[in-house]
Amino acid sequence: MQATAELKHGAEQTIYRILFAISFVHLLNDTIQAVVPAIFPILQDSMHLSNLELGFITFALNITSSLMQPVVGLYSDRKPKPYLLPLGMVFTFIGMFGLALSPNLLMIILSVIFVGLGSATFHPEGSKVSYMAAGRRRGLAQSIYQVGGNTGTSLGYLMTGLIFVPLGQFGAIWFTAAAALAIIVLTYIAGWYQAELRLNPRFNKPKTTVSTNKGLNKKIVFAISVLILMVFVRSWYSAAISNFYSLYLIRDVGMPIHKAINLIFLFSLAGVVGTFLGGPLSDRFGKRNLILFSMLGSAPLAILMPYLDSFWLYPVILLNGFIILSSFSVTVVYAQELVPGKIGLVSGLIVGLAFGLGAIGSVVIGGLADWIGLKAVMHLAGWLPLLGIFTFLLPSDRQLQKWHEEKLS
Repeated sequence: MQATAELKHGAEQTIYRILFAISFVHLLNDTIQAVVPAIFPILQDSMHLSNLELGFITFALNITSSLMQPVVGLYSDRKPKPYLLPLGMVFTFIGMFGLALSPNLLMIILSVIFVGLGSATFHPEGSKVSYMAAGRRRGLAQSIYQVGGNTGTSLGYLMTGLIFVPLGQFGAIWFTAAAALAIIVLTYIAGWYQAELRLNPRFNKPKTTVSTNKGLNKKIVFAISVLILMVFVRSWYSAAISNFYSLYLIRDVGMPIHKAINLIFLFSLAGVVGTFLGGPLSDRFGKRNLILFSMLGSAPLAILMPYLDSFWLYPVILLNGFIILSSFSVTVVYAQELVPGKIGLVSGLIVGLAFGLGAIGSVVIGGLADWIGLKAVMHLAGWLPLLGIFTFLLPSDRQLQKWHEEKLS
């Protein structure tokens, strides 16, 4: 009885050293992934690549990552393999080494596929580590984990000028050092992960809690569908701002290039803060409520942005980035609680879906911009967050707990 109580108490503790370690690796992983679009201007000049060929590179990276994440998550749910974490980063190391030395487009695409495979292995397993180390503070834990990734992604805006302009394509070789450091940290985390599997059998063989109640299962499927819609809204709106809003400001508004890029960096930076604070806020006010606030709270700001002058645009884009990305980690935790026995699968599905939808969104938005004009697309994109009204169809946190109890009964 005492041993069981100690195990339970240990499982409820928040292991901050592991959370900060996995967040640091998340920063390294997503910084490395951000190298790919950051190096585009250099590759286009040195290899004379077309925009379509650059699109193939992005597609290869994002699709490899997004499609493989739920596969890795499903496998690790059935057979937990802690050392998948450093092994995945070995793929990333190989990919960055290849990217630095690739002489042609085919080798570039092959290299980014290796980077995508490494990312696909890391993300669902990283989410599972944060879940295991969370204790009772799952929202905070997922925020600590995700903020590392968002910070790494935002660094991509700084790489082109700082690294690739002076060093060229070969500058990517420096990021093999980041991958090597990540392998060392992940080996330490994998040791903790393996010990935790021995100490807490519920992590080693998670209870799938599949209900025989068909009505309840249909409700869960419907809730997952609504959650995926929210991921779609956030991913497409973020793709519109990150990839096309600066072009709109430069071409249609007449804003200087450096100011337009600074605004996108501010949007990304505010998103990092929103991601970090979203988790603990959801622990306090409820996950469904935070997702609702994230979607509908950003809607009026998103609609207003195309009409604002530069004076008002700075505070509004900061606030908008903070609000809409505050639900990034919360949607993952919400999905984990919808399907508590499939932590790796649902984490890979939600995060992988964000990557995949963002890639598809960039293609669709770019095509629409060629068809109806970039200005019209930016005005239309501002209305996307209004689809957050469907968040009202998600079950409350209390209802989620009730469903979990019904599955166990």
